[in-house]
Amino acid sequence: MARLSLTHRLAALLVALLLSASASAQNETVSVKFTLDWAIQGPQAFFLLAEDRGYFADEGIDITIDRGYGSAGTVSQIAGGAYDIGFADINSMIEFNALNPEQALTAVAVVYNYPPFSILTLDDTVMTPADLAGKELGAPAFDAAYRLFPLFAAATGLDPDSVTWTNMDPALREPTMIRGQIDGIGGFYFTAVLNLLAAGVEQDDITAFLYGEYGVDVYGNAIMAPQSFLEENPEVVRGMMRALTRAWQDMLADPVAAIEAVRRADPLTDPEVELNRLLLAIESNMVTPEVVEVGFGGVDMERLERSIAQVAEVFGLPSVPATDSIYTAAYLPPLEERLPPVLTE
Repeated sequence: MARLSLTHRLAALLVALLLSASASAQNETVSVKFTLDWAIQGPQAFFLLAEDRGYFADEGIDITIDRGYGSAGTVSQIAGGAYDIGFADINSMIEFNALNPEQALTAVAVVYNYPPFSILTLDDTVMTPADLAGKELGAPAFDAAYRLFPLFAAATGLDPDSVTWTNMDPALREPTMIRGQIDGIGGFYFTAVLNLLAAGVEQDDITAFLYGEYGVDVYGNAIMAPQSFLEENPEVVRGMMRALTRAWQDMLADPVAAIEAVRRADPLTDPEVELNRLLLAIESNMVTPEVVEVGFGGVDMERLERSIAQVAEVFGLPSVPATDSIYTAAYLPPLEERLPPVLTE
């Protein structure tokens, strides 16, 4: 048997080393810390579903998903480095970016195309936004509906100073209103309505003013990250968006299965309540006529530009952030993969 020459042996060794390095690279995973905006609930189901079904793992991502405690805090935690990427109100991010340009974040996918912010009341004397004058409303200090109330007031001609706000723990918001200790509350529509119904309030007794129905044409929650993370990990972010797009499609196709992922993440979840909350969020905030055009994660850039200007004006921000500094579609999958199921069947 002929012996291999030294050259041949070295060549074979080099090939083996290259194959080994390639296999190692393929098996390598990247750890990512992700934070939600709030507690684990139905509308966040697709994040948990992507983890549950191994979609992140398919992209080489070892993800940790934590609950949040309000968008303002979530934005600060991402900017401060406690998390790599997260899910929060894009308007809170716009305000943060204008005030902290050195820590600015960028949204890579808008999830709530229609804003979920609302004022809700059980007071039968309140029929229009003007009737809120002289009333006392309650919400946590970090709640997006509370912080964006000046937008609603400006859009409806309501003097914001005519309303008194009481800040309270989230768990006390609906019960305090039910007991009649406050006249109304601010919150995400799908959160507050389902909490009230679960507490035994009749649907017909709830009056809700959705900001979007009164001229507040802003976007809601988005997935966001520091620019440094996006620049240093572009393929990781693209992989996350592919995984989340798959899970979003799965969630729309089978909401019940999506709620199972929520239940596994939080065994104390009431599946029926969270399914109804998810269905309400899908119908009201996630799948809109605009999403039919721009797909999951997309935006209308002209609408975004107008909303940034609206936020900057009402909050008296020192500058108006450029639209392309607030949002980029560069990490999203192709449009045909992001369209709602009715268009992809």
